[in-house]
Amino acid sequence: MYKTVHLKKGKEESLGRFHPWVFSGAIHHIDGRPEEGDVVRVISADGRFLAVGHVQIGSIAVRVLSFEDIVIDQVFWKERLSAAYAVRRSIFPQWKKNSSSGEGNNSESRIQESELTNAFRLVHGEGDGLPGLVIDVYDRTAVMQAHSVGMHVSRREIADALAEVLDGVIDNIYYKSESTLTYKASEDGGNGFLKGCLATANDIATENGLRFHVDWLGGQKTGFFVDQRENRALLEHYAKGRKVLNMFCYTGGFSFYAMRGGAELVHSVDSSSRAIDITRENVELNFPGDTRHEAFAEDAFKYLDRMGDQYDLIILDPPAFAKHKDALRNALMGYRKLNAKAFEKIRPGGILFTFSCSQVVTKDNFRTAVFTAAAMSGRRVRILHQLTQPADHPISIYHPEGEYLKGLVLYVE
Repeated sequence: MYKTVHLKKGKEESLGRFHPWVFSGAIHHIDGRPEEGDVVRVISADGRFLAVGHVQIGSIAVRVLSFEDIVIDQVFWKERLSAAYAVRRSIFPQWKKNSSSGEGNNSESRIQESELTNAFRLVHGEGDGLPGLVIDVYDRTAVMQAHSVGMHVSRREIADALAEVLDGVIDNIYYKSESTLTYKASEDGGNGFLKGCLATANDIATENGLRFHVDWLGGQKTGFFVDQRENRALLEHYAKGRKVLNMFCYTGGFSFYAMRGGAELVHSVDSSSRAIDITRENVELNFPGDTRHEAFAEDAFKYLDRMGDQYDLIILDPPAFAKHKDALRNALMGYRKLNAKAFEKIRPGGILFTFSCSQVVTKDNFRTAVFTAAAMSGRRVRILHQLTQPADHPISIYHPEGEYLKGLVLYVE
């Protein structure tokens, strides 16, 4: 049924520990010539079954879907998505089943939407046993993104299963993978709705009572960074009476939390003029006519160079400086330079929220870069919090690489 990948002798150990990747160097040969994205069976040098997964071109040659010898069909997709949904319902206890009558056979699967938060990650790749797949839900629209050709090839089957699992919860499924699989996605029709349409999709979602526009059509990732939800709430706690600078603000998430927290002023900076326009819209959506906020479409490093020392709460949340190991050295230099400038300019008694979202940058790598920047400044610095991604971005215990978001909250004398 599926073509077979034969491993070299002794290369099955990581699969024995349930790690979900097979690297190209571990492969002895492959029976036949599978197309990229096909499902394959992986066996050891002595013929033992190990896993089934999507084959692909690159250093990661197979992304494992199951360690059982099963068929990857509609039953599989539905079971995995149902399991992911069950996890989210345990994370967010405010979502309860609505068992009211008169809703047909699907009434028991419905949830009562929270007035406080209706944006969350439903599927987080390897953390949910679906490597190469991300699904974020914004109100009644699910945005699906493939990071592997296998998930792209299976997108319609996944959408069918998702519509069944979240029947009554979502109305729309938008597929957004041109930025992650540029050639393949555009070749096969590009981004677009797999279920529903733009006319029925509300682009305003709610997070902890604050509303924001989700730019799933033209924005980064799935349209918003839901992974910073808890860290934004923490920032609100520290914002009262402070002058806040939100660098790499994207669409302003940290900014309007700071405003609700009572900040004296909030300045948002991003190189994208489109992001700045949406930031202004989001601030107006939550704080109409509030003059405490200003936004600037400008290069972050240039802004840091020219700004004064008026800020006593600074957020540094840059895009990934390293997407592969070869870029690690330059990435760490970038983090040192960025944080050194913040240490130089922040007012005494200021608080710095600083982050890395690069998977190849470890917690130790990041802390060392920030430590070096602090030492260069000569200022006394205390760590108040060590931050990571929220629970709806789970990390498989067998795949530590899934811990990608690192953050520090620092008090600077």
